[in-house]
Amino acid sequence: MAKNVSQEQSDVLLAFKAKNKRVPVWFMRQAGRYLPQYQSLKANRPLSELFRDPEIAGAITLQPLEILGVDAAILFADILTMPSGMGFRIDFVNGKGPVINNPIYHPGDLKRLGKYSGLEYVSRTIQLINAVLPPSIPLIGFAGSPYTVATYLCSKHNRMMYESPQSFHQLMDLLTDNTIAYLKQQKEAGIKVFQLFDTWAGSLRREDYETFVLPYVQKIFKAIKLPSIYYLKNCAHLMDLMEDSGAEMLSVCETVNIKDIKTKKGIQGNLLNSLLYADDKTIVEETRLILKSARAKHRKFIFNLSHGVMPDVNPLKLKLIVEEVHKFNW
Repeated sequence: MAKNVSQEQSDVLLAFKAKNKRVPVWFMRQAGRYLPQYQSLKANRPLSELFRDPEIAGAITLQPLEILGVDAAILFADILTMPSGMGFRIDFVNGKGPVINNPIYHPGDLKRLGKYSGLEYVSRTIQLINAVLPPSIPLIGFAGSPYTVATYLCSKHNRMMYESPQSFHQLMDLLTDNTIAYLKQQKEAGIKVFQLFDTWAGSLRREDYETFVLPYVQKIFKAIKLPSIYYLKNCAHLMDLMEDSGAEMLSVCETVNIKDIKTKKGIQGNLLNSLLYADDKTIVEETRLILKSARAKHRKFIFNLSHGVMPDVNPLKLKLIVEEVHKFNW
């Protein structure tokens, strides 16, 4: 009983049921390098070490709650955390992002891949975070979609897709099964919501998305019994297919206008993240415009960005947005 009461106190979880009285807000990449507090924790440590240290990863996850006043925490990890447990040697290089030292070059490389292991530190991080989170703040877990993860792991992923579609489907099957297992691990550790990030699938044609991406996304959302969010960047030409994903919330980028979306599903988004560099007046106006559009068309809504927070953004801009969202009459 206590668990149900705690969950009902969360505006994020209530938004999935259209029972929230206030618009909840959190930001993609809210736990990270734009915060001075993050920089002090990072010091001279490599990023991969931060991910693998549960106490540090937990502290970084929690920082935006006090600093920004957001309504959810999102696990400090990376979309390549899961494949790092599959035998891929991945370095996280400042200014360059992830570097795969043993990528997939051709179909024969698939033989060396199997089930991931050695990610117990993720469960420990989740447990440490939940030990101190207030009942009103859910922890969001996440994973990269199989296609988006494949774009990093396979240097010629689109060539394989057309040249050897059977091999590409084999890769998608393997990544999908591991992603499901990874998200189930997060669920068992205590996440309350999960988001699937599909940063690169929007670059595909509709027919290719429908063939090589959608079936695997659907399998993931069907397998994980938690409130779910699907983020798809460059989604304008894929909105109807995105709706078939099985996710309860569709997180949309700036290529669509919230007032034009026709769906019974929840919507999350979609302030253009580059607007975080604008003056306060512009940010407030743009934030209110999205809120009014959402109120007019959608019963289930969570405020977020079009993509992640950039590393040189002023945190006060994000705090301004949170305050504006929270005082909006929903």
